[in-house]
Amino acid sequence: MSGELRAKDFEAVRRQLGREPSVPFSVVARCSDGHPLVIRDRPLDAAGDPFPTMYWLTCPEAVKAVSRVESEGWIARLGSDPDIAADVEAAHRAYAVERGEIVAGAEAWGGVGGTRRGIKCLHAHYAYHLAGGDDVVGRWTAGRIEPVHPGEPGGRAAAIDQGTNSTRILVIEPRSGADPIEISRDMVITRLGQGVDDTGTLAPAAIERAIVVISRFTRRAHALHAEATRIAATSAVRDAANRDTFLSRVRDVTGIEPEVIDGDHEAALSFLGGTRGLAPADGPFLQIDLGGGSTEFVFGRTPTVVDHALSTQMGSVRLTERVRPSDPPSTEDLEAFATSIEPFLDEVERAVPVRDARAFVAAGGAATTLQACALSLERYDPDIIHRSILTLAEADRTLRDLAAMTNTERAAIPVMPKGRGDVIVAGASILVGAMRRFGFEEALVSETDILDGLALERLGVR
Repeated sequence: MSGELRAKDFEAVRRQLGREPSVPFSVVARCSDGHPLVIRDRPLDAAGDPFPTMYWLTCPEAVKAVSRVESEGWIARLGSDPDIAADVEAAHRAYAVERGEIVAGAEAWGGVGGTRRGIKCLHAHYAYHLAGGDDVVGRWTAGRIEPVHPGEPGGRAAAIDQGTNSTRILVIEPRSGADPIEISRDMVITRLGQGVDDTGTLAPAAIERAIVVISRFTRRAHALHAEATRIAATSAVRDAANRDTFLSRVRDVTGIEPEVIDGDHEAALSFLGGTRGLAPADGPFLQIDLGGGSTEFVFGRTPTVVDHALSTQMGSVRLTERVRPSDPPSTEDLEAFATSIEPFLDEVERAVPVRDARAFVAAGGAATTLQACALSLERYDPDIIHRSILTLAEADRTLRDLAAMTNTERAAIPVMPKGRGDVIVAGASILVGAMRRFGFEEALVSETDILDGLALERLGVR
């Protein structure tokens, strides 16, 4: 799961709680003015002791609203209702499983808020509902207290991006005359494309991993009142012979018709998300979007407008599965990565005027994670990373530092998302190889990419 935390969010939660947060957390939902609404706590506190309340309601107005309902005696009344007892128990089980996804063994620490049965408090159930939990008590609470902030604007849109390596969600709310505001942004590494390069099919276990997260994210979008939700799949799904099996499962569990985005559309969406807001005078722009199954190269003379694009069949997962490096990668493995990349860069150079670009924009999880490692951040802060400069020298140094580590050592890096450590060397090799080949001494790292493009396109924003 995404473990990012902006410094301003840490300060906001500290003010909301009236104390120093004692557990590492990330923000999973916000109110319309951008302040944290729900945070996701790590199941272990600073001392390493169990902390079973995974989702915590922090918005003071929401907390007060739920407290008023609690004061009416509804915990006891709902807790004794036989019609919802089975659903309450199901919510506890699902909450425990989700906690165990973060820390192995934590699924044994009870359900919602650490409760093993019954209802501990409405606040915990409502927070779980907003985070995407299938929680009957949380839904009931929402019906009693919402809207928490009267007069909140409407028109929210949600996008779920199912990539080769990760499943991500973005919920945004439009603003008249201003940029849309982020209501929720999250990611889980699901590795849907595991083995697709070898077998040409999506593995049943990989499909189920992705479906669990897509279901959760769809419920979150609904709980946060997104008026439209689009689910888009990219490289792994479009290349899989059994993609209809996956798409059918998505329809069944969400009621939404999923989209399979082709390479050209993926490139355009990524360029929309990655270059929106850049100064036209800084162009022309060449953007690389590093994915798990494919990497897009897009050239545009002005931000958001594509002149040339190419989607290539190389990505961090594909390249790792092709080379099958030792742990840690050997010198021969690093050479194999570099050699494998060259034919794709030849193809890019024939199709895209890469040397006409003045600015090189790097998007995608491999680029942002590499920058977080290069900056030696103690926690992943997207505000620090977004539109920061990564030099070729720093990128190459960091690549070699990561390549000297084992998968376990990389996974332990504070800014390394769970599930990315084993493929980051391949992804970084693509970025460094492209920068060196096309003559760029620095890259402008972008936190925004195809996910943002999907949501912005849904709102009709460019």
